[in-house]
Amino acid sequence: MIGQLIIEGLAIGACYGLFAIAVVIIYKTSEVVNFAQGEMAMLSTFIAFHILNYYHYPFWLAFILTMAFAILLGVLIEFLFLRPAKHPSLLGLIVITLGAEMLLMGLAGWKWGAEQKEFVVPMSYQVTHEPFQGMIINDWAIAVFVTSALVMVLLFLFFKYTKLGIAMRATQQNKHAAKIMGIRVERVFSIAWGFSSLIGTIAAMFFASRSTLDPGFMLEPFLRAFAAAVLGGLMSIPGVFIGGELLGLIENFFGYVWPEWKPIVAFAVIVLVLCFRPSGLFAKHYVKKV
Repeated sequence: MIGQLIIEGLAIGACYGLFAIAVVIIYKTSEVVNFAQGEMAMLSTFIAFHILNYYHYPFWLAFILTMAFAILLGVLIEFLFLRPAKHPSLLGLIVITLGAEMLLMGLAGWKWGAEQKEFVVPMSYQVTHEPFQGMIINDWAIAVFVTSALVMVLLFLFFKYTKLGIAMRATQQNKHAAKIMGIRVERVFSIAWGFSSLIGTIAAMFFASRSTLDPGFMLEPFLRAFAAAVLGGLMSIPGVFIGGELLGLIENFFGYVWPEWKPIVAFAVIVLVLCFRPSGLFAKHYVKKV
């Protein structure tokens, strides 16, 4: 029983971690918590649903087209909503992302309706395997583990060895110095939003295939991913993924013992971490002197 709880907790935690990475990529480059992150991923997942059910394309072709749409959507949101704001305050940026969230949710409701829909992927939640006695793992969990490991490796290679990845790291550390060095900071912001939208959409497709698809289905996953990001540390990509895994385990064990209290675990984690370690478990807390 404990082994099964660990597997299930790690699988859903990997989804939280993937989505938390999407949140952190934007935060690291522009110091904005994007509250439209869930709805960007939701709209892209509806695009995949539309391609699969109305055009009957193979899943992998639909996946590639959806990823292209997700990148374009992220770039457009940054270009149309964030970039026109001249010297906005942090609160102003948050309000802008909240406005984008409402707009995208309304657009999805207008186009596809508010009814819950089934989102089917090849990695079925129903197909199970028993690698060890009494321990069951399904195709969905295997796909989550493989995908999250692949994303982490690619992100490590991207940020360490590519010029664009190094430019994004430089922009995160000091925007003004990056501009002086010739880095086009605005372009870096757009690319970060596109990158973030792509990774968030991958996680959202896993969430939708596990439950149902509707305009509000990413509200709870976003809150849990944000809790994972706070737990791991908003400035550490490996940290937020580990935070997602920890949250998945905590939530799964807590839900097994007290199922009626399971929905509040993410909020309790946010409050406790902010009270006792605001920088998170795997990030350093910097104090600026002025």
